[in-house]
Amino acid sequence: MQEIDPSALGLDPANESPFKGKTGLRRVWNAFRYSLDGLRAAYLCEDAFRQEVRLALILIPLALWLPVGWLGRGLMLASVLLVLVIELLNSAIEAVVDRVSLENHRLAKRAKDIGSAAVLVSLLLVVVVWGSVLMNGVV
Repeated sequence: MQEIDPSALGLDPANESPFKGKTGLRRVWNAFRYSLDGLRAAYLCEDAFRQEVRLALILIPLALWLPVGWLGRGLMLASVLLVLVIELLNSAIEAVVDRVSLENHRLAKRAKDIGSAAVLVSLLLVVVVWGSVLMNGVV
Protein backbone atom coordinates (compact mmCIF):
# COMPACT_ATOMS: atom_id res chain seq x y z
CA MET A 1 0.00 0.00 0.00
CA GLN A 2 1.35 3.38 -0.99
CA GLU A 3 1.91 5.89 1.81
CA ILE A 4 0.21 9.25 1.30
CA ASP A 5 2.22 12.41 1.70
CA PRO A 6 0.17 14.83 3.89
CA SER A 7 1.59 17.84 2.01
CA ALA A 8 0.01 16.49 -1.21
CA LEU A 9 -3.34 17.05 0.49
CA GLY A 10 -2.45 20.57 1.61
CA LEU A 11 -1.72 19.41 5.16
CA ASP A 12 1.31 20.21 7.28
CA PRO A 13 1.19 18.06 10.43
CA ALA A 14 4.36 19.64 11.85
CA ASN A 15 2.68 23.07 11.97
CA GLU A 16 -0.76 21.95 13.17
CA SER A 17 0.32 21.30 16.73
CA PRO A 18 3.58 21.68 18.65
CA PHE A 19 3.07 18.10 19.85
CA LYS A 20 2.83 16.54 16.38
CA GLY A 21 6.58 16.71 15.75
CA LYS A 22 7.41 14.30 18.55
CA THR A 23 8.35 10.80 17.46
CA GLY A 24 9.49 7.53 18.95
CA LEU A 25 9.48 6.91 22.68
CA ARG A 26 8.98 10.59 23.46
CA ARG A 27 5.66 10.58 21.59
CA VAL A 28 4.59 7.35 23.30
CA TRP A 29 5.49 8.78 26.72
CA ASN A 30 3.62 12.04 26.02
CA ALA A 31 0.56 10.13 24.78
CA PHE A 32 0.60 7.99 27.93
CA ARG A 33 0.77 11.09 30.16
CA TYR A 34 -2.06 12.77 28.24
CA SER A 35 -4.14 9.62 28.63
CA LEU A 36 -3.56 9.58 32.38
CA ASP A 37 -4.49 13.28 32.50
CA GLY A 38 -7.71 12.45 30.66
CA LEU A 39 -8.57 9.62 33.03
CA ARG A 40 -7.87 11.88 36.01
CA ALA A 41 -10.00 14.69 34.57
CA ALA A 42 -12.88 12.33 33.81
CA TYR A 43 -12.76 10.82 37.29
CA LEU A 44 -12.59 14.19 39.04
CA CYS A 45 -15.10 16.07 36.88
CA GLU A 46 -17.62 13.49 35.66
CA ASP A 47 -20.04 11.93 38.16
CA ALA A 48 -21.22 9.31 35.65
CA PHE A 49 -17.64 8.17 34.99
CA ARG A 50 -17.01 7.79 38.72
CA GLN A 51 -20.19 5.71 39.08
CA GLU A 52 -19.21 3.50 36.16
CA VAL A 53 -15.69 3.05 37.56
CA ARG A 54 -17.24 1.91 40.85
CA LEU A 55 -19.46 -0.49 38.93
CA ALA A 56 -16.40 -1.79 37.06
CA LEU A 57 -14.55 -2.27 40.36
CA ILE A 58 -17.34 -4.64 41.39
CA LEU A 59 -18.01 -6.37 38.06
CA ILE A 60 -14.41 -6.99 36.95
CA PRO A 61 -13.41 -9.00 40.04
CA LEU A 62 -16.79 -10.75 39.90
CA ALA A 63 -16.19 -11.77 36.27
CA LEU A 64 -12.78 -13.14 37.26
CA TRP A 65 -14.27 -15.07 40.20
CA LEU A 66 -17.38 -16.57 38.58
CA PRO A 67 -17.05 -20.12 37.22
CA VAL A 68 -17.54 -19.33 33.53
CA GLY A 69 -15.46 -20.21 30.48
CA TRP A 70 -12.71 -17.96 29.20
CA LEU A 71 -14.80 -16.77 26.25
CA GLY A 72 -17.66 -15.76 28.55
CA ARG A 73 -15.24 -14.14 30.98
CA GLY A 74 -13.65 -12.17 28.14
CA LEU A 75 -17.04 -10.99 26.90
CA MET A 76 -18.06 -9.96 30.40
CA LEU A 77 -14.84 -7.99 30.95
CA ALA A 78 -14.96 -6.38 27.50
CA SER A 79 -18.56 -5.25 27.97
CA VAL A 80 -17.69 -3.54 31.26
CA LEU A 81 -14.60 -1.83 29.82
CA LEU A 82 -16.62 -0.71 26.79
CA VAL A 83 -18.92 1.26 29.10
CA LEU A 84 -15.90 3.20 30.38
CA VAL A 85 -14.65 3.85 26.85
CA ILE A 86 -18.05 5.10 25.68
CA GLU A 87 -18.42 7.29 28.79
CA LEU A 88 -15.00 8.85 28.14
CA LEU A 89 -16.01 9.65 24.55
CA ASN A 90 -19.36 11.02 25.72
CA SER A 91 -17.63 13.24 28.28
CA ALA A 92 -15.25 14.49 25.59
CA ILE A 93 -18.20 15.33 23.30
CA GLU A 94 -19.92 17.20 26.12
CA ALA A 95 -16.75 19.15 26.94
CA VAL A 96 -16.27 20.20 23.33
CA VAL A 97 -19.92 21.22 22.94
CA ASP A 98 -19.72 23.28 26.14
CA ARG A 99 -16.42 24.83 25.00
CA VAL A 100 -17.99 25.96 21.74
CA SER A 101 -21.03 27.49 23.44
CA LEU A 102 -23.11 27.17 26.59
CA GLU A 103 -26.13 28.46 24.66
CA ASN A 104 -29.09 26.08 24.36
CA HIS A 105 -28.98 24.91 20.76
CA ARG A 106 -30.73 21.98 19.10
CA LEU A 107 -27.48 20.65 17.62
CA ALA A 108 -25.69 20.86 20.97
CA LYS A 109 -28.58 18.99 22.57
CA ARG A 110 -28.53 16.42 19.79
CA ALA A 111 -24.78 15.81 20.21
CA LYS A 112 -25.10 15.41 23.96
CA ASP A 113 -28.21 13.21 23.69
CA ILE A 114 -26.56 10.93 21.13
CA GLY A 115 -23.50 10.58 23.36
CA SER A 116 -25.76 9.74 26.27
CA ALA A 117 -27.62 7.20 24.13
CA ALA A 118 -24.29 5.52 23.32
CA VAL A 119 -23.62 5.13 27.04
CA LEU A 120 -27.10 3.67 27.56
CA VAL A 121 -26.59 1.15 24.75
CA SER A 122 -23.24 0.11 26.23
CA LEU A 123 -24.88 -0.41 29.64
CA LEU A 124 -27.62 -2.51 28.01
CA LEU A 125 -24.86 -4.53 26.36
CA VAL A 126 -23.44 -5.32 29.80
CA VAL A 127 -26.84 -6.63 30.91
CA VAL A 128 -27.25 -8.73 27.75
CA VAL A 129 -23.72 -10.16 27.82
CA TRP A 130 -23.71 -10.91 31.55
CA GLY A 131 -27.21 -12.37 31.36
CA SER A 132 -26.31 -14.55 28.38
CA VAL A 133 -23.09 -15.79 29.93
CA LEU A 134 -24.64 -16.52 33.32
CA MET A 135 -27.78 -18.14 31.88
CA ASN A 136 -26.00 -20.18 29.21
CA GLY A 137 -22.59 -20.73 30.75
CA VAL A 138 -20.61 -19.61 27.69
CA VAL A 139 -17.36 -21.56 27.55
